[in-house]
Amino acid sequence: MKKKNIIALIAVLILLLGLAFWHYIHTKEIGIYGFVPKEPIKVGILHSLSGTMALSEKPVVDATLMAIEEINAKGGLLGRKVEAVVADGCSDELIFAREAKRLIAEEKVNVVFGCWTSASRKAVKPVFEKYKHLLFYPVQYEGLEESPNIIYTGAAPNQQIIPAVKWCFDNLGKRFFLAGSDYVFPHVANRIIKDQVTALKGEIVGEEYMLLGNKNAKGLADKIIEAKPDVILNTINGDSNIYFFKELRRAGITPDKIPVMSFSIAESEVRDIGTGIMAGDYAAWNYFQSVDTEQNKRFVGNFKRKFGPDQVTSDPMEAGYFGVYLWAETVKYIGSFKTDKVRNSVSRQSFMAPEGMVYVDHGNHHTWKIVRIGKVNKAGQFDIVWSSEKLVRPAPYPPYRTKSEWNNFLKKLYQTWGGKWANTVK
Repeated sequence: MKKKNIIALIAVLILLLGLAFWHYIHTKEIGIYGFVPKEPIKVGILHSLSGTMALSEKPVVDATLMAIEEINAKGGLLGRKVEAVVADGCSDELIFAREAKRLIAEEKVNVVFGCWTSASRKAVKPVFEKYKHLLFYPVQYEGLEESPNIIYTGAAPNQQIIPAVKWCFDNLGKRFFLAGSDYVFPHVANRIIKDQVTALKGEIVGEEYMLLGNKNAKGLADKIIEAKPDVILNTINGDSNIYFFKELRRAGITPDKIPVMSFSIAESEVRDIGTGIMAGDYAAWNYFQSVDTEQNKRFVGNFKRKFGPDQVTSDPMEAGYFGVYLWAETVKYIGSFKTDKVRNSVSRQSFMAPEGMVYVDHGNHHTWKIVRIGKVNKAGQFDIVWSSEKLVRPAPYPPYRTKSEWNNFLKKLYQTWGGKWANTVK
């Protein structure tokens, strides 16, 4: 063979090897179909599977996993399957922070979906900001926060707390008793409520807190009887609600006498507390299982087929579910799993969720949402008694105080609890 032909052959072989290597890299990284198996993309799910908050958080895990399963059934994302790594926060903010770091630094997850209590979110926030990572947070909360590393798919105060208090003032009474768990969300929520009630010229007749996980609510019920409110505004979280409502009924406090408006009780909690106990009381959310949309019928039907006909769906579950889809739609839109690109592009996406159309506000990474108020019926579902009808723009900082004043209020709470976001000793 002539020397010229040998050189040409070698050149062709080098070209083919180069193309094969390019194909390998291209297939592995961005998912173009080829002969190289594509590694799954790992995502983290961080919720309490044990402790006082497991009652509320386990169903959110189920809904989040269902969204991932649906995406995989349609071929995954960019030619890759999505693989969930589930971590237990154990209802402890310090464990949440530790597990968030492990998911990011050791498991190398691409994104994390999780947290319920604001104490857990506050604890993991510095972790996500340090690693420039991304958390989708699915629960309504007290506001007073904005982070480029958190997508808030639950309600800000003006999308739940504030409209619910106004509705109560107009429809149930003007004397309020504030009952909450002793951590950051209820304290801030009640500060917002007190400012609002003052502006409305209503009256706060009592304010009491229970430690997270506390099972003794007798003293709280007795104080409510003594105060004689028109309405109880309830920011208790976790399984303490079971004991709280049982004590209310033992004390003769029923919805026809003193109704309760809850901010952290949804269909899952109603089922566990007991429909007979809860019927007649109220809750404020953006989603109820009873929302009449085609998307919701599919969501509820799929969930019941997967987890059983007696299972229910709830607002945090739905927000956890559509958060996965917002992330997935962003990945498809930009053609990349890169966290910084997803973070910068998620506000360009919208999604027709079971609750209706949702999208992320470009300015503060909170979600535009419809506000709804529901009344528990005898079947354990919510009859929707009021709706904003239109999407409400998220405003994480209520107008009653300046941003600086709100931040100082948060700082004092943190210092009072010895550098934590919840009271553990009382």
